[in-house]
Amino acid sequence: MRERTGVSWSRARKLCCDGRVTVDGVRCLDPARRVLPDAVIAVDEQGPKLEKGPLAKSAIVYFDRDVVVVDKPPGMLAVADEPGNKETLAEYTRTLLRRMGGRGGDVGLGVVHRLDKDTSGLMVFTRTADAKRILAAQFRAHHIDRIYHAIAHGVVPETDIETDLVMDRGDGLRGSHGVYRRAHGAPATDAKHSVTHVRPIERLEGATLVECRLETGRQHQIRIHLSELGHPLVGERVYIRDYSGPKIGAPRAMLHARTLGFTHPGSGEQVSFEREAPEDFREMVEGLRGQGAHGRAVRSDRK
Repeated sequence: MRERTGVSWSRARKLCCDGRVTVDGVRCLDPARRVLPDAVIAVDEQGPKLEKGPLAKSAIVYFDRDVVVVDKPPGMLAVADEPGNKETLAEYTRTLLRRMGGRGGDVGLGVVHRLDKDTSGLMVFTRTADAKRILAAQFRAHHIDRIYHAIAHGVVPETDIETDLVMDRGDGLRGSHGVYRRAHGAPATDAKHSVTHVRPIERLEGATLVECRLETGRQHQIRIHLSELGHPLVGERVYIRDYSGPKIGAPRAMLHARTLGFTHPGSGEQVSFEREAPEDFREMVEGLRGQGAHGRAVRSDRK
């Protein structure tokens, strides 16, 4: 960025750290980031500084008296894993809402779904008891529109995956009934019917950028289904023990909740939100593209 703009290194670093630089329309906080020759760099020296803290104000995608939609950073717990833990997305969101003012800023947020700690992307919290009851019913009925982007090992085919997930597939891990070990009889009564629709977006070097549309939303559903398909997530730590192919290293499982849609519990209108993947995900895609030498778009006429 310094070479492209002519500013001093110290000034370039400060502009990036203050959130006043974008690359191709996306805020760039890394002053040492290498950019492609045709990248569009914009510098707004008079723009608002990025607020410091565990959760940026820009993470609040939408809020009103009933709900708040948040773009969760990777590496942050969605909700407390033990009593008293306040280093969570729910608590940080509550703090931001209080600073932003408005009614109900101090009210605890209702949890109707979760994302894994490593997973980035859109989550919705409720702000009233009625909103929580209505949205929770939509999640139970699988009436929520959820689309994830993932980077998975190998050449991933377009497919629909439908299994019954059990707590112990036979070796202590969650998994699909009859996949790890041959099924003997029907699934246990506590098995969860699970459906994931997988569509490849782009072939990369040793991996595929894929879209995963959830018809159901079970714990670790995408991670399990892709692993059982033979294409575990890049960065997967748990559901990869059966994978014998070349492994691509990553600091986290490359999974991003990109789209979230639901019927608003107050107005009754259908609403939908979308957020691009964070910088670490985008950089992984760019690195596996080999700067355009290996990537190939995958088109599908399937609706």
